[in-house]
Amino acid sequence: MTDARPNKLLLLDTASLYFRAYFGVPESVKAPDGTPVNAVRGLLDFITRLVTDHGPDEIVACMDADWRPQWRVDLIPSYKAHRVAEEAPEGASGPDTEEIPDTLSPQVPVIEAVLDAIGIARVGVAGYEADDVIGTLAGQALWAVDIVTGDRDLFQLVDDARGVRVLYPRKGVGDCDFITEDVILERYGVRADQYADFAALRGDASDGLPGVKGIGEKTAAQLINEHGDLAGVRRAAADPASKLTPAKRRGILEASDYLDVAPKVVTVAPDVPLPAFDPALPTEPADPEVLEALAARWGLGSSLMRLLDALDEAH
Repeated sequence: MTDARPNKLLLLDTASLYFRAYFGVPESVKAPDGTPVNAVRGLLDFITRLVTDHGPDEIVACMDADWRPQWRVDLIPSYKAHRVAEEAPEGASGPDTEEIPDTLSPQVPVIEAVLDAIGIARVGVAGYEADDVIGTLAGQALWAVDIVTGDRDLFQLVDDARGVRVLYPRKGVGDCDFITEDVILERYGVRADQYADFAALRGDASDGLPGVKGIGEKTAAQLINEHGDLAGVRRAAADPASKLTPAKRRGILEASDYLDVAPKVVTVAPDVPLPAFDPALPTEPADPEVLEALAARWGLGSSLMRLLDALDEAH
């Protein structure tokens, strides 16, 4: 059923979606030469479903130009460290290499080329993650925004008043949770505008963020609610007259260095210098000849045709 909201920008956390496609579509889906294209075709099918179900006027595939920005690593060296496959040489300007399944990494350039040939805007900015591009675009948007991601960090961007919500896939993108302010409050016990502080306090092992020792999700939510925000929690820890338990007070004070920098690492950058691009939903392929060649080379077949049909029907 099409979601009937006028004027909508659809922001894709592209890596999140192609990882999901890679693990959700069997590797037996291959190009004519036997190369797996399960992530490519799966992502095209995802975009088809999103366009059909949500009827966006604009769409942007947001990319990780830098999946582990140095400025975040400088603040918290453990940030995503467990995902590093190969560190950049000391003094080199290039980023660390992310550990990606062997049969996925060759598909990423194909995905990029296909999106470009179709005419779907693809935006990545050196020194920033896709999250930061999404946060900047959501902040600048003049109308409703749907962010499609499997990353809870982006819940901090949800804003009912501005029509910004997250589509959080459960299985495929046809089965998404609609994350609004009420959902965040119900699930986590904090408001959307408190989510980044809550996440910093709780930590996130999947991102290499240690959090505060002894403080899990429920305690983090309780502390944020009692004291308003992370700054309020820290003031309470520093105040001998506050009602914090000795264990919580000690944990927060001992994590002082981490808490000094964690909010900047966890908070999505709102001011990424974006390049010029056209977010309009394409009415026809930007480069039909290149697209035809890519379709033949990689055996994109029905997945590509379904997407082109969905884009045509959306206008």
